[in-house]
Amino acid sequence: MSPIEGIEHPDHRVEFQLSPGDIQAVRFGVSPGHELAHAVRILLRPQQHPLQWGWLRAVRDRLPRESFELLAAVIGDDGYLPDFLTAAPHWDMTPEAELAALRTTALEPMRVDFGKMVLRSTGARQQALRGMQHNPARARSMIAEAWSVVWDAALAPVWPQLERLLRADIAVRARTIAASGLSGMANDLHPKVSWGDGAVRVSLRKHSEQVDCHGSGLVLVPSVMSSWGCMVLTEPPAQPTLFYPARGVTTGWARDQVEIQASLGALLGPARAGILLGAGTARTTSEVADDAGIAASTASHHLTVLRKAGLIGSARDGARMLHLRTPLGEAMVGAVL
Repeated sequence: MSPIEGIEHPDHRVEFQLSPGDIQAVRFGVSPGHELAHAVRILLRPQQHPLQWGWLRAVRDRLPRESFELLAAVIGDDGYLPDFLTAAPHWDMTPEAELAALRTTALEPMRVDFGKMVLRSTGARQQALRGMQHNPARARSMIAEAWSVVWDAALAPVWPQLERLLRADIAVRARTIAASGLSGMANDLHPKVSWGDGAVRVSLRKHSEQVDCHGSGLVLVPSVMSSWGCMVLTEPPAQPTLFYPARGVTTGWARDQVEIQASLGALLGPARAGILLGAGTARTTSEVADDAGIAASTASHHLTVLRKAGLIGSARDGARMLHLRTPLGEAMVGAVL
């Protein structure tokens, strides 16, 4: 008997069918909107997310109540997540860009999303969603404002730590593709994900679908907040997207910069730890020296040591030499988190 849509069944599965063109277009992205949506769900059901308890202890007393309750009504504690909350993930997606996309998202698709959520809800939440469906322009403005306020309270303080984990995961996956191919990487994404016969298959709880990627490729998006399992985006105009739990997420992931640098410092020394932490964006030797408060010659020496260890790569850009963390460096920083 085939699984029924919307009812939990172990045989539910989404298949992303990939042509040769799709395989070449598989890429990774980052999604601040996805992280915030799942942060809201964690706050609604904290007992189900022990890996987030360290973050929860720090954030729950500073939540803006009205803004959080509005987002909670839109997002819900489980199940369908409205597409308009998540812009197309890409490598350099920022929270500011995500919010700007939400403020200008098309109204008719929002109305459709609200309709889906109305059918999946009851009581006061259903009534609130119906009101949003009837006036999507007003709802869009209110939701964007709530998104901004909740982000600032809940995720902005830990976004540097969270983003490092996401980028460390992507760096490791990229190295796996280089060493073992796309199938080796896909089979290692998550126990619910597999690769075979030109398709990436994802086992889900309540949904089955065959998705022909039509040459548009597949976006793979690691997540810290949805550490329990995988989610997908399949409906046009969204590009086919698979969200999966980032590796290396522990209960201490939300530790602040001082604690992280101290942990790395025990291994590398304080100066090199600080340089490695700051190497998530490309900087010149002079910029590294200024940021660290050391002489340029000293910065150059530390950069050389980190480069020989494979943790930082250096590349010339005209007259400048720019330094950036390597995949190994990303993995080391992510491991400390």
